[in-house]
Amino acid sequence: MKTSETPEAILQKANEWLTGNYDNETKEQVDKLLKNSDNTALIDAFYRDLEFGTGGLRGIMGVGSNRMNIYTVGAATQGLSNYLKIAFSELPQIGVAIGHDCRNNSRLFAETAAGIFSANGIKVYLFEDLRPTPEISFAIRELGLQSGIILTASHNPKEYNGYKAYWDDGSQIVEPHDVNIIDEVQKVRVDDIKFNGPKENITLLGSEMDARFLDNVVTVSLSPDIIKRQKDLKIVYTPIHGTGVKLIPMALEKMGFTNVIHVPEQDVVSGDFPTVISPNPEEPAAMKLAIAKAVEMDADLVMASDPDADRLGIAIKNDKGEFILVNGNQTVLIFLYYIITKRKELGLLKGNEYVVKTIVTSELVVDIAKKNGVEYFDVYTGFKYIAEVIRENEEIKRYIGGGEESFGFMPLDFVRDKDAVTSCALMAEIAAWAKENGRSLFEMLQDIYLTYGYSKEKMKYVVRTGKSGAEEIEQMMVNFRKNPPKQLAGSALSVVKDYETLEEKHILTGEVLPINQKITANVLQFFTVDGSKVSVRPSGTEPKIKFYIEVKDVLTAPDQYDAVDAKTNHKVDQVMTDLGL
Repeated sequence: MKTSETPEAILQKANEWLTGNYDNETKEQVDKLLKNSDNTALIDAFYRDLEFGTGGLRGIMGVGSNRMNIYTVGAATQGLSNYLKIAFSELPQIGVAIGHDCRNNSRLFAETAAGIFSANGIKVYLFEDLRPTPEISFAIRELGLQSGIILTASHNPKEYNGYKAYWDDGSQIVEPHDVNIIDEVQKVRVDDIKFNGPKENITLLGSEMDARFLDNVVTVSLSPDIIKRQKDLKIVYTPIHGTGVKLIPMALEKMGFTNVIHVPEQDVVSGDFPTVISPNPEEPAAMKLAIAKAVEMDADLVMASDPDADRLGIAIKNDKGEFILVNGNQTVLIFLYYIITKRKELGLLKGNEYVVKTIVTSELVVDIAKKNGVEYFDVYTGFKYIAEVIRENEEIKRYIGGGEESFGFMPLDFVRDKDAVTSCALMAEIAAWAKENGRSLFEMLQDIYLTYGYSKEKMKYVVRTGKSGAEEIEQMMVNFRKNPPKQLAGSALSVVKDYETLEEKHILTGEVLPINQKITANVLQFFTVDGSKVSVRPSGTEPKIKFYIEVKDVLTAPDQYDAVDAKTNHKVDQVMTDLGL
């Protein structure tokens, strides 16, 4: 039922799609939206242009300026083409790689983009079928290309698709190129898009690039001798219907593991994700089938990747023999603890190594790095910022790992984005190493807490869709800036970091310090006297505002784990109440 009159600007934009250079099927769907007595879908489809942000595009598929379709993909690709020809004007030939995931329309969008790049005189290397995001990053570097894109909406529900753009180092695009590309994309009108370029400008990539990628993946190994002895480790792996289905089992086999157990229902490649509501390894429901298979087979480790195989989720046995999910912060801790410990053992820490985490990731990473004499960097959310640190320290310092709380890790720098393929290979090795030493991954996690302190993290998000939702999220950030909480879970606020002003305010002393970041971001952080941390930020790709909560405690003995866990869980709940969540 129509609840209000449709704004004139939306009617004008919809009518432009009815009369402009759009295909007939698109026009028919726009006409249906205009004739529908309920104008909700019409408004949401046209109230804005789907923004090409610093991470590319992401949105619901359908007709309209605020939807993922061949025209919004086309405008993004034409704008990127225009900028590439400016940025690399000295090159005789510009080249790009294109990949896509399993989502509905991903192949269509990938082929549409290939035709547009080709029409602009750009050489295209298009993967023959779906491939993991990290392989697209790798291919750009391997082939010496100037850019690349992948069509994926990562772990979003099936209604979504997306478009991620990469630069010549295999990283997602950062300043100044990000804003320059956005400027070019915003100039593009439908009549400017050059569809259907010559096919001779398009080369297909397949198994040969897979082999080159996997040859690099296995270089992550620090304990090949242990894998030989623990090769029959029982590993359950699920791609959750996505691009990991082929290469991750191949990577595990190439590492030397012989007992990889599949989840047949989720090996089915499908953009409808038939066994899950959301194909996100962060969600317990997405891991349910894999855990059931692990219980059935008495497995040692459960691993899952999201649809474009850049995120990794794991489940491990606790001290009661029950499979429990490991959160993204814990996953980062396990990776970095192993990498640093093993490199020390092998004499591979030379003093110039460093790790990277995002500002919303557990502060225990800092403690692990400091106590082992390893430098660390804090960056904004997004692996493009981790890649930027690597680029700035190339040939000077050695990157040995970096990650973020949202289930992403990048073990080596031959890929410049989060990488579930290499991460799965390394996590399997870590499980083998623990088993070789008479430990489980759960006991290894306890060892970390015993040595560096206990940390409990939780991420809570609030979803607000559409135009009104975006405005509500914006107002929530305004309110937190004007009225920050005075205490959280009974502990007084000590520091407020505002990345929009790049100021760090110390509440108790009144001191204001600059924050060492190159650019601003719409992020707030609250630190308390007892070491708790809360980060608040609107998502850059989804209609959400996210709250990252971390509270601290001390674990003195393994048998105190459950008590400390329960205590910190209660404290997290108190923090959420204080935040009004």
